[in-house]
Amino acid sequence: MDIISLPIECENENIEGTYRLVIAAVKRAKDLSMGSLPVISSKAQKITTLAIEEVASGSIEVLTGEAAVKANEDAKKQTHKKMMDEAQQKETMPEDMSELEKDLKMYLSEKNESEQKRSIEDIFGDS
Repeated sequence: MDIISLPIECENENIEGTYRLVIAAVKRAKDLSMGSLPVISSKAQKITTLAIEEVASGSIEVLTGEAAVKANEDAKKQTHKKMMDEAQQKETMPEDMSELEKDLKMYLSEKNESEQKRSIEDIFGDS
């Protein structure tokens, strides 16, 4: 029987109510869907069920209060840093892309010149 259909007994002392359990399970399910490995072995086939089992069993640390606010700010800083790194990488790429575009334009112009040199007879043959 699935944990979803049963009343949930939560062993985690940081979970005071169903709402906090749901929010923690949603965040954990998102982590699992992004590639995090499960911390417990389970028969659950769905990520959401596994996330609920992990949070309810106390295997996952649930932050509350100031610790949660600080962790959220740190996550935003890391996201901002990642975005800045990606933007910096994109700034260096246009030079590479412009070289590629130059090579492509040269190739296309040479190809176009060679095609223009052929006569209609070369293309269609003698009819």
